Amino acid sequence: MPVRFHALALAQLCVAALLLVAAPVLAVEKVTLQLKHVHQFQFAGYYAAQELGYYRDAGLEVRILEGTDGNAPERAVITGRAEYGTGSSGLLLARMAGKPVVVLGVIFQHSPYALAMRQTSSEPDIRRLIGKRVMIDALTDDLGNADELLAYLAKEGVPPASFQRVAHSFNPDDLISGRVDGMAVYTTNEPDTFDRLGFAYDIYSPRSVGIDFYGDNLFTSEAELANHPARVKAFRAASMRGWQWAMSHQEEMADLILNKYSRRSDRQHLLYEARQMVPLVQPVLVEIGYMNPDRWQHIAEVYAGLGMMQKNAGFEGFLYRIDTSRTSLTWLYRALAVAALVLVLGAAIHFSLLARERKKALEAIRKGELRFRTMFEASPLGIALIDSISYEYRDINLRYQEILGRSQQELRAMHWLDVAHPDDIVQVKAQMALLTAQQIGSFKAVSRLFKPDGSVAWIEVSVNAIDTEAGSHPHHLCMIEDVTAKKQSEQLIWQQANFDTLTQLPNRRMFLDRLGHDLLKAQRDKSRLAILFIDLDHFKEVNDTLGHQQGDVLLVDAARRISACVRKSDTVARLGGDEFTVILCELEAPDHVERIAQAILNRLLLPFELDAEQAFVSASIGITLYPDDALEIDDLLKHADQAMYAAKGAGRNRYSYFTPALQVAALSRMRLTNDLRGALKSNQFELYFQPIVHLDSGTIHKAEALIRWNHPQRGLVSPLEFIPLAESSGLIIEIGEWVFRESANWALRWRQQVDPAFQVSLNQSPLEFQREGSSYQSWLQHLQTLALPGQALVVEITEGLLLDASHAVSRRLLQLRDAGIQVALDDFGTGYSSLSYLKKFDIDYLKIDRSFTRNLAPESSDMALSEAIIVMAHKLGLKVIAEGVETPEQRALLAAAGCDYGQGYLFAKPMPADQFDAFLHKAISTAASIVKSN
Repeated sequence: MPVRFHALALAQLCVAALLLVAAPVLAVEKVTLQLKHVHQFQFAGYYAAQELGYYRDAGLEVRILEGTDGNAPERAVITGRAEYGTGSSGLLLARMAGKPVVVLGVIFQHSPYALAMRQTSSEPDIRRLIGKRVMIDALTDDLGNADELLAYLAKEGVPPASFQRVAHSFNPDDLISGRVDGMAVYTTNEPDTFDRLGFAYDIYSPRSVGIDFYGDNLFTSEAELANHPARVKAFRAASMRGWQWAMSHQEEMADLILNKYSRRSDRQHLLYEARQMVPLVQPVLVEIGYMNPDRWQHIAEVYAGLGMMQKNAGFEGFLYRIDTSRTSLTWLYRALAVAALVLVLGAAIHFSLLARERKKALEAIRKGELRFRTMFEASPLGIALIDSISYEYRDINLRYQEILGRSQQELRAMHWLDVAHPDDIVQVKAQMALLTAQQIGSFKAVSRLFKPDGSVAWIEVSVNAIDTEAGSHPHHLCMIEDVTAKKQSEQLIWQQANFDTLTQLPNRRMFLDRLGHDLLKAQRDKSRLAILFIDLDHFKEVNDTLGHQQGDVLLVDAARRISACVRKSDTVARLGGDEFTVILCELEAPDHVERIAQAILNRLLLPFELDAEQAFVSASIGITLYPDDALEIDDLLKHADQAMYAAKGAGRNRYSYFTPALQVAALSRMRLTNDLRGALKSNQFELYFQPIVHLDSGTIHKAEALIRWNHPQRGLVSPLEFIPLAESSGLIIEIGEWVFRESANWALRWRQQVDPAFQVSLNQSPLEFQREGSSYQSWLQHLQTLALPGQALVVEITEGLLLDASHAVSRRLLQLRDAGIQVALDDFGTGYSSLSYLKKFDIDYLKIDRSFTRNLAPESSDMALSEAIIVMAHKLGLKVIAEGVETPEQRALLAAAGCDYGQGYLFAKPMPADQFDAFLHKAISTAASIVKSN
């Protein structure tokens, strides 16, 4: 037994001696690695190998050079300026072109290369590039990174000849500013810049059409491999070791790049690049450096299919193979000697094999642990291993720390759920109780947590039970993902869909939703509910005089005042414009609604402070009750709207309840409006004329045209009834055109047959006068067709138009003056016009309202006012027409006061055009007989 152990020890000493003899003496050799771009995380593995001493341990002194373009490494390695370089799958085309390049290992299992274009409203379409400017790498070399994208474009029906290729500036601003329409990008790089600048873009990847190339590859030349095989092997091994460390230590790697290599990018961008590289490099699933010959064959077939290389071309020698059989003859002799010693020491073989198997098993375990650790650290999800009983952290990855905003030391001093929102803890603990009781194996939840700055973050949580040794505490794996941005976006979309952006009150959609809910509750509780429709009076004047911005300020203040008058359980909403609604639920007493309505009216009457100005508005409120007035939502809203218009018609600044009479009136208006739409086509309108008499001479050379509607069922409909309907429906424009043409035709007839200076007056609605478009162009063309001068017509307008004398109103008044058409101010004395308007605008006639004429008597106030109007008008060069003259006494008083014309039943009632025509001819005949007899 002792002899056997002595022999074994001797054999081990011999083997050790032989290994020392065989071990090469490592000398420091200088080599250069040429990168294809500037320093960034894309080349992190080489920096790690350099800074952690992996190259130095391999006997190498490595100089790492930045690149100016993607083809720089290829040029440098082939010309001998660098021994090693990084390149894309275009290296295969270079090899087929006769360039002696050899790929040592694949870093990116999937290429990050893609095309970016500005996002449009239409569906993404790569063919939008046809005829456009596109940046795809340098133009100095046909072989390089461009090949992958050119192959992709060709396969998508966008060959190189169909667009203008521009040399790549590597400046994202060229795409953002529109200097180019597309640019080649790395999905690990430029998208971060676009996102930060808020630039909307589409990414087009060759992988979408099956062009799945390798990305960055480490390569050398045939000369370097033939002359320095050991150096190639050492450089490759040290580089891959650096890559393994870099991908599992992203935070440290980002700091190293910033401190030693480049500050072109900030730390946030470097970490963005690192996270995007994980699914491309796949460090957990694939050993870094691994390359599949079949995959390269697939890449070759894609190239060949696109005509970029010959089909079935071989690329022997292109892929580096670790050949363990190539050894020197001396080493062979030494190995034979060792084998001989092993044969002599047969007893040691058994133990040696056992040790090897154990070492292999341990190595497999170590690699598995390393792979799991890499996956754990590099995962885009936050992952933590937690004691299910004590809630203490056992392990935490970097992403978990980043989401919680706390370091590993801080978290280990805390317990799981310490930073969770109190409203979410109960739900999570209830699920954890089921998990520890083994009733469930996992669960998911969406919860909130507090960050160190006090802000709240939303996270999606996935918890899974972990098997542990018997007798030890159970553990669970908690995986989290930050969904704060998604939640905020959903909240913003919901807010915009349900609330008014100006006043922050519920909008129509939310109002209807709440009304439906309140109606169901009222039905269940057998309670009453009220709806208030609120419309601001004179709000348009505020908008027109002070501008829409101040109008918005007023609306916000009005919303605040209305909300202050109701309970928190009630709903105040803005339906649009200056319309608000209120839902009063669970009414306790009938007068409760009236108290709130009156409070709203009082609040809105107070002045609104708008910068240096004050504005005054009031409100008209319509009220409807459930279930008294209706049971359905549509009916309730319709009734409230009708009641509001009743309040507005009754003088504004008041509230009105819905009554059945309002419903009948509303139905009547609706039916009458529908009938009005066909009245013109059916020739149901007729013009009546009333004479305007010259008071001194008694002659008639003026008349006012008045429209009448002969309804087929209702008979003659008063203009007081249908004109407001025509204005609200917009039909007043067509009706006004008809009145003008008819009036012009009759004016022409009477000028030819009665008096060459005969004038016809026609009334114009304010809506008709303020209409958009070509104004009186059609009128003037019709007058020209009839060869009728403008002096044949007088347009009667109301005083209110002058108060709202916008540029459009002034322009139309000037257009009438230029055409010779005169203007009369109707119902003078009943409105709000001032004398300055009479001076400012070209007015020809004032018509004294019948309310003054009706009570004319000597020494009366109406007489004094009429005389003042007549004197003032004459001083301003205006003629005066008195309306409503019904008695000889009124005529005598007006004539004595100097009034020019009179109009009223004393002379004649309004009559159809044919009758008025006969009336005029009879008046002429009578006047002629009197003259003849005299």
